[in-house]
Amino acid sequence: MAVVVTLSNHYKYQRDIGNINASSDIFKIILMNTTFAFDPDAHATLADVTANQLATGNGYTQNDKTLVLTSPGVIESDANNRSEIPFNNVTFTATGGDFPASGSACIYDDTTSDDTIVGGVDFGADHTVVEDQSMQLQDIAVYSS
Repeated sequence: MAVVVTLSNHYKYQRDIGNINASSDIFKIILMNTTFAFDPDAHATLADVTANQLATGNGYTQNDKTLVLTSPGVIESDANNRSEIPFNNVTFTATGGDFPASGSACIYDDTTSDDTIVGGVDFGADHTVVEDQSMQLQDIAVYSS
């Protein structure tokens, strides 16, 4: 299964006008329900996707997973004509019951005044986290050119 990451157009705009600082802003990741399909034009802010976020319960808490920038931080790659914002792995653990199925996630910038959606992450398949089990998202990175 292929994981597909799509950047929001609003994120690109916010980045280009200097409202996003990848080295110091706070980025978060949220799990979305199985009916959610990321739209890079329509999903600009957290308010645009909140209705499709998994509900708080069974170990999942809305808006509580902060992405931590890995060392050395933002990486510029002249050879690939892009920059990379690499984050540590994030683990979601089900307690007191199963999480509902999720087929995707959204990353947002919690520092911007409108909680800018950075992008959507399509897992390629739906996943249910069973009680007392975990799902870990690894090698999370945002690539921009």
